[in-house]
Amino acid sequence: MYKHIMVPVDLGEKDRLQKAVQVAADLTQHYKARMALVSVSGGLQGKVSHSHAEYGRRLALYAGEIAAAHTIQVDSVNYGVPDPSVEVDQKLIEAIGDLGADLVVMASHQPGWVEYFVNSHGGKLASHAKISVFVVREGE
Repeated sequence: MYKHIMVPVDLGEKDRLQKAVQVAADLTQHYKARMALVSVSGGLQGKVSHSHAEYGRRLALYAGEIAAAHTIQVDSVNYGVPDPSVEVDQKLIEAIGDLGADLVVMASHQPGWVEYFVNSHGGKLASHAKISVFVVREGE
């Protein structure tokens, strides 16, 4: 059913990605699919790295860890932009086409009052992507 599963990743929030990564890895194994981690980096990146290239290297290492832990193929793609907070949603839509992804599995925080005014990245992606988007909550 699925051939290429895309997983948006913010390495600054890596500890909150475990459940979504596990779901994506399980689906990848089940469907004998490929998996790709996608990040959007740029601007001031002091939380994870100080350059786009270093961020990409760390993303590739994380992909390698997941691949080894689950014995699956995991690629990584890092889009460099001047301001990720403004461009992340559009870049994730672009990545779907670039990769030929047919499913997105992404982590999301528990919704709160802010979501009444501003869509989350998961909500925006689910609203605009032409493929299925599986939003995984990290909570119980």
